[in-house]
Amino acid sequence: MISLSKAKKALEASEEKAKELGTMITTVIVDDHGSIIAVSRMDGAISISPRFAHSKAYTAANLGAPTDMLAKYEGEGKPYFGFNTLFGGELTGIAGGVPVMMGDKLVGAVGVGGSMDVSQDAKCALEAKKVLES
Repeated sequence: MISLSKAKKALEASEEKAKELGTMITTVIVDDHGSIIAVSRMDGAISISPRFAHSKAYTAANLGAPTDMLAKYEGEGKPYFGFNTLFGGELTGIAGGVPVMMGDKLVGAVGVGGSMDVSQDAKCALEAKKVLES
């Protein structure tokens, strides 16, 4: 289980990385079913960033995989083609969602959205993940 206290520390770690990268993001932390535990939108982050972040966290939590790893499977003729339209568009293969493990158990995920360079979202999500898994 991810505690609210630890989730808040993870939000801070994600935002510190975003500041270092010169971007403004939203970070969402969810449980293993994709329900929100904590969310933070930095001042100046684009207005749609919370939806991006939640979709990434929801996907990583429910599929147990980083969202950027799914992209290679979602093209035409691939096994996950069109998966991003399932469940009303709640799933995504856009980088920035990472599962959170405690031992070998999936306990939740982090999603980050808002950067114009999704590799920056992924870097911020990994910073939050480090805090949650420590």
